[in-house]
Amino acid sequence: MTRIAVVTGANQGLGFALVRGLAARLAPEDLVLLTGRDAGRVADAAARVTADPATRSRIEGRVLDVSDFAAVARFAEPVDIVLSNAIGPLDPGRSQAEQADVFLDVANGGTHAVLRSFGPVLRPGGRLLVVASSLGTLGHLPEPLRPRFDGVSLDDVEKAVEDWRSAIHDGTAREQGWPDWINVPSKVAQVAAVRAVAAGRRAADLADGTLVAAVCPGLVDTRASRPWFSDFSQAQTPDEAARAVLDLVFADLNPATYGELVRFGQVLPWTGGSPSRHEGLLR
Repeated sequence: MTRIAVVTGANQGLGFALVRGLAARLAPEDLVLLTGRDAGRVADAAARVTADPATRSRIEGRVLDVSDFAAVARFAEPVDIVLSNAIGPLDPGRSQAEQADVFLDVANGGTHAVLRSFGPVLRPGGRLLVVASSLGTLGHLPEPLRPRFDGVSLDDVEKAVEDWRSAIHDGTAREQGWPDWINVPSKVAQVAAVRAVAAGRRAADLADGTLVAAVCPGLVDTRASRPWFSDFSQAQTPDEAARAVLDLVFADLNPATYGELVRFGQVLPWTGGSPSRHEGLLR
């Protein structure tokens, strides 16, 4: 049977590398859907992967704005692999309030839309992975905020994100304990969303070899990450970072990874991390 893979946020950086890797590993009859918001960039990226000598599978570029829940719902069809990678832009020179809406609509609203729309149509034995970060473990939040994301439903996660958004706009986010760096609560919320969805389907998925999980690719040297981090000595290229993600896609299912945050094949403890750990990494 023809396998179908979907990658969001795929016209550059890690998303593009994930498409290239899928296209090299899948069979000629298989199809990889490369998606993004800009039609021109999507078409150019699809053409570049198609022309790559390593490409084996078919490639199609599709326009998809993951911040548009209805558009994601219309786009969803029975698929075998979904890699949710879309991320909103962040500029360290601008305030949280200026950037919160666009960033959260893509990074978190997009994650929720993909989980809600593609989860029900994921074929048995499929893979649904949300690209997140090691900053997405619960311990990176101050303790009073952790119950908002721990052992809760997807509806609860969405409510927590919207409450946080409101706090950013009304100037009370710091007072309520939300970290100044918007990326931290966003990543925790992404992993919490995956855990919420996985909790409700774990038994059925494990029975047919399906994996739903979050994945941390490690530090990747991209245009988006350069303004934020001070040390890139251990950073990977997008192609290097894509390998571990794709190894998880094509490996036999390890039940220990189901519903968890996985980095280089290893599960990161959900309760790990520290509220101040990320500060030394930033510029």
